[in-house]
Amino acid sequence: MIRKPFSWKERYNSFGYAWQGIKALFRTEHNAWIHTAIAIAVVIAAILLKVSSTEAIVLVSAIAFVFVTEILNTAIEKLADFISLQKHPQIGLVKDLAAAAVLIAAIAAVVIGAIIFIPKLF
Repeated sequence: MIRKPFSWKERYNSFGYAWQGIKALFRTEHNAWIHTAIAIAVVIAAILLKVSSTEAIVLVSAIAFVFVTEILNTAIEKLADFISLQKHPQIGLVKDLAAAAVLIAAIAAVVIGAIIFIPKLF
């Protein structure tokens, strides 16, 4: 494999590609809007309930974890659909596993939110 020399222009372009991916996520995935609404609500609650810096870091990490898994799930689904639009048990399993990752991340985020917010509310 031939290594290309480091290029600031290519690094800059990579941010553009990433931004295109984020825009595509919000154009094509309704769950991204749901995640965003919940994330905004969590940030507002964190401000109103005056969470600590450590708690804020944990909340931001949980939010990011959900978004990262949603983005990877979407990428896997799009790739699987590109490979075959026909129902195939293995492709179905791959899609189900990717969706399961999002579900686990979301459940973990809810548990983290509960651990942080419930004591502050009561």
